[in-house]
Amino acid sequence: MDTERDGADLVRRAALHAALADPARLRIVDTLTLGDASPSELARLLEMPSNLLAHHLRVLEREGVVDRRRSEGDGRRTYLRLVRGALDALGPPALRPAPRVLFVCTANSARSHLAAALWRRASEIPAASAGTHPAERINPGAVAAATRHHLPLPRVRPRHVSEVRGREDLVVTVCDRAHEELDLGADIHWSVPDPVPAGTTEAFDDALEEIGRRVDDLARLLT
Repeated sequence: MDTERDGADLVRRAALHAALADPARLRIVDTLTLGDASPSELARLLEMPSNLLAHHLRVLEREGVVDRRRSEGDGRRTYLRLVRGALDALGPPALRPAPRVLFVCTANSARSHLAAALWRRASEIPAASAGTHPAERINPGAVAAATRHHLPLPRVRPRHVSEVRGREDLVVTVCDRAHEELDLGADIHWSVPDPVPAGTTEAFDDALEEIGRRVDDLARLLT
């Protein structure tokens, strides 16, 4: 890990967030997202005094969020525009490349299988699942939830994490027990409530929905 570079990136992200923390500057960025505008047009659109606008623009220009281009028509006029890619650094840093994502829960009977199935729908990166104390079979509630949501769920035997884990796997624990007892450590943890004790349709659907949101977010970071 390049600690110096990571530190510089963190400082850069903090500066960007600080520049956008003012509601007026955020309004300016929102407006320029739709198109370019001269300072006078921007002041009129935002109903903002020109001196106040000038102050906020200096902050945004200093952080490289906004720049100016002189008009090809009236050369005395300038247009403000968002710098392409300037806001990309607002998000978290990219994760390490991973040849496969391994989802782990305790029994490998519900959450981890659902997570792997959802991942296969969201990403081309391979996925697998495992458990710290594997059950004998996938829980019928998980199978029913996958069927309700038209999610292909392979009927495979639950397996222990030691049988499945590869050296380069990105490990995601999807239950607290597995996370707390996994001696090998995990890259990411999702504290998803176990639907098995309740055994209701709502419990499994809620787990599926939460895992689905988290899978989509992670897939965007990895791909």
